[in-house]
Amino acid sequence: MSYRHLPYEKYFLDTSRDYNSTGRATCGVEYVSVPYRTGGLSKLFGIEHEANYAVLYDGERDVIQLHFQWTVGFHDWFANVFEFSDKYYDAIRFGKGTLQLRVHHGWGDMYKAIKHRVRDEWKALIARHPRAETEIIGWSLGSAIAILCAQDLNYNFKLRPRLFTYGSVKPFKYTRRNKEQTLAYLSGICKTCMNFADINDIIAYMPPFYGFTAIRTVFLAGEKRTLKRLFKPLKYHTHYDRAELYNGLD
Repeated sequence: MSYRHLPYEKYFLDTSRDYNSTGRATCGVEYVSVPYRTGGLSKLFGIEHEANYAVLYDGERDVIQLHFQWTVGFHDWFANVFEFSDKYYDAIRFGKGTLQLRVHHGWGDMYKAIKHRVRDEWKALIARHPRAETEIIGWSLGSAIAILCAQDLNYNFKLRPRLFTYGSVKPFKYTRRNKEQTLAYLSGICKTCMNFADINDIIAYMPPFYGFTAIRTVFLAGEKRTLKRLFKPLKYHTHYDRAELYNGLD
């Protein structure tokens, strides 16, 4: 069976549980919640976090889907805002040398809290469906975790997944010394990489500091970018269910 992706707005509708109440979602995703604790400011303030994911199989298309939930509540916002760059591995081999991969600390800790569960559920499904493609999907905070998951499955299982995210943030961090090396490494992780971001979605520019990057961001130009529109996240961060945003994209 040859692979076919869904209409792009469809991944957002299902993952967002029809956030805009259009009634067009067909398979609302039920997430597994995993509580976890971490260090830094979270430990100082006694904050317990929660990571949310779902692993599904679409038999009609022979596709395994891994979904990651958006920001839910104060604790997720704390992870978004107050936890910044940190080393992710000691070093990984890439090309003729090694690469020190860095990620946003809060999102890195969140993915680490669930990565063994996600891996095990994915491995169980791929064992039953060895020809299945893997789609990784997330919106907002979920986009960060989805991107980290894509890197994890590529690095540890040589998988090149198909990545679809919305309102996509930038979880990886390069330095002036390893910018080209980091971007070259990230460019080879996925078969398909569509990290969608409206040009007026302020969340898609987060974190707004030098060196933070996604794997590949696809900016959608629904309306001309203005400062006024950037401060309307309830509109431009949630409207990815509009099919016309993706006109002209393969």
